[in-house]
Amino acid sequence: MKRFLTLALAFVAIGATAQIDRTKLPEPAPAKELKLGKSEQFTLKNGLKVILAENHKLPTVSWTLSFNTGPITEGDKAGYAGIFGQVLRAGTTSKTKEELSEEIDFMGASVSAGATSMSAFSLSKYKEEILDIMTDILYNPSFPQDEFDRAIEQTLTGLKQAKDDPNGIAARIRSMVNYGKDHPYGESSTEETVNNISIEDLKQHYADYFKPNIAYLVIVGDITKKEAQKLAKKYFGDWEKGDVEKESFEAPKSVEKTVISLVDRPSSVQSVISISYPVENKPGNADATTISVMNEILGGSGSARLFMNLREDKGYTYGAYSSLGSSRYSAIFNASASVRNEVTDSALTEFMNELKRIREAEVTQEELDLAVNSMRGSFARGLENRSTVAQYALSTELNDLPEDYYANYLKRLEAITVQDIQRVAQKYIRPDKANIVIVGKAEEILESLRPFGPIEFYDVEGNVVEDPSKKVIADISPRAILDKYIEAIGGRDAVDGVTSLVNKSSATLNMGGQSIALGRVVYSQSPDKYADVQTVPQGEIYQIYNSGEAFLVMAGQKQSPPGPFAALMKYQGTLFGERFYEEIGFELTYKGTSKVNDKETHRIEVNIGGMSVNEYYDVESGLKVRIELGPSGTIDLSDYREVDGIKIPYSFSQKGGQLPVAIEFKSEEVTVNGEIDASVFNK
Repeated sequence: MKRFLTLALAFVAIGATAQIDRTKLPEPAPAKELKLGKSEQFTLKNGLKVILAENHKLPTVSWTLSFNTGPITEGDKAGYAGIFGQVLRAGTTSKTKEELSEEIDFMGASVSAGATSMSAFSLSKYKEEILDIMTDILYNPSFPQDEFDRAIEQTLTGLKQAKDDPNGIAARIRSMVNYGKDHPYGESSTEETVNNISIEDLKQHYADYFKPNIAYLVIVGDITKKEAQKLAKKYFGDWEKGDVEKESFEAPKSVEKTVISLVDRPSSVQSVISISYPVENKPGNADATTISVMNEILGGSGSARLFMNLREDKGYTYGAYSSLGSSRYSAIFNASASVRNEVTDSALTEFMNELKRIREAEVTQEELDLAVNSMRGSFARGLENRSTVAQYALSTELNDLPEDYYANYLKRLEAITVQDIQRVAQKYIRPDKANIVIVGKAEEILESLRPFGPIEFYDVEGNVVEDPSKKVIADISPRAILDKYIEAIGGRDAVDGVTSLVNKSSATLNMGGQSIALGRVVYSQSPDKYADVQTVPQGEIYQIYNSGEAFLVMAGQKQSPPGPFAALMKYQGTLFGERFYEEIGFELTYKGTSKVNDKETHRIEVNIGGMSVNEYYDVESGLKVRIELGPSGTIDLSDYREVDGIKIPYSFSQKGGQLPVAIEFKSEEVTVNGEIDASVFNK
């Protein structure tokens, strides 16, 4: 009997299974209020608010101080906030930077600082030792002069590099046109503002803002509430509170019409496009979650509309994305991509089409479901980080959110409809009232951009400049400019008398906190033998052009240069080739005047076969001051000195191309008409 009953139940189960349509995904269960985990909060007598997220899975503890300063205008000393933390962390009245680092490294711990925060991390058994160090830095900073000088030098080097980074340029101009140069969100550092900074400015910032009554201490990890209360009181309880005067935030003006801000970068083979404008989207805004889903569909991922249109369908770019931030003060909508010069206008058209489409028509239910599922997954993964609970508690406190705001996130997410997406798109997506920033080669893209709206022109630092298309001087020829250069460096007879040139130089590559010494010797022999020998930690690298033959030698292996680089090596390998560019097959075009390092220059485009090189000659002196080598980067020439009747640039600064940072070679020894061993050209 039991056997028959078992068979009967089996047939019932099979029948029930057969009725399931396995071609459809099961309906998701209704979202529930999440149990995010517990955080504790308490406040010390000096006003320091403490948030604790207890988690004993790993034997570590982190301590993070956040100062609620609000936006800070740096003005004519823009850049000081960027170096503040480095100098603060560099020593106390009783310990040097090296002594602090030795103690921290011994524990396998870390301590970091910034203009509005400070943090420490260690194994839980070292929690008091790391707090000793953290609070010593907090209460007794020495602001050492040598670290300040180093930070200033590093910042100035970074600014030089940023001038040749098209994405960095676009970000700088985007902030400026949306907020204005004098706004804390629109100002940017320059060499002038950085050189204005003094140690006293850092000390004043410390005195103004490092107060417990505007600070939050977030503790995460292997520690109990009782321990946290005891240690917070011990290490932070005697910290004296004080008055803090915060700036009143000035909301940015609304964008009234779409305007293009164009930065001419003649060496660019791509255009950086950025479409942006300020939006008011404070955390807790009733539309905030719907805005996030809408942006996910528009451009938040590699499966979003912008990416699928501009990359997958049109092939204009490697990636096109959008973002719409959230901030207590002011957020930004931004849609951006880097595209080939020849499709800049087409790409901009598709950007505008997608911005209009998400406003004018409902998204599909499938798009909405994919976006919601993606964001649900991201939220769940975020909860795996043990600091998330504490960060949610801090955000709730700072932004005056309901206590269950994050616990109900999934409920808000699941409740969004396609009609909600269109509603927020119509409210927050404004293609007709946007600031379009484009960094690219004006002579190739300018005319095609005019139908999109009025165009304003800027240099890399955000200064208004003239329309580059109107700067051509008609009564001068490329040959006249080149002849003036030859005259400026010594005259035709003297230059014709040079049969060989050897330039020995060195540089220091500063990257990732390390300084790497580089050596370089360039051998040139008339008319067209050239060897560039660079000494790097891995050995020697040879770039050689020998009367028509171009090759590289790396790690002992001889190889041909890729693509158009053979022509580039011919260009570099012809000794004082400016005398007879036309005779060796180079085509010259005068491109007008441009500013280079605050000097007015003539620009000549030299077509060397397969690629173009731009040369810049100082209008006043006639000397060559810059060479743009397209994908190989930019070279700035300066510090001309006379050697045996010929002026040679002793400073050779190269940036861009495959270089991660700018490198400045300084000549140490230059020999004119000396003997060169012929074997150097035959490696």
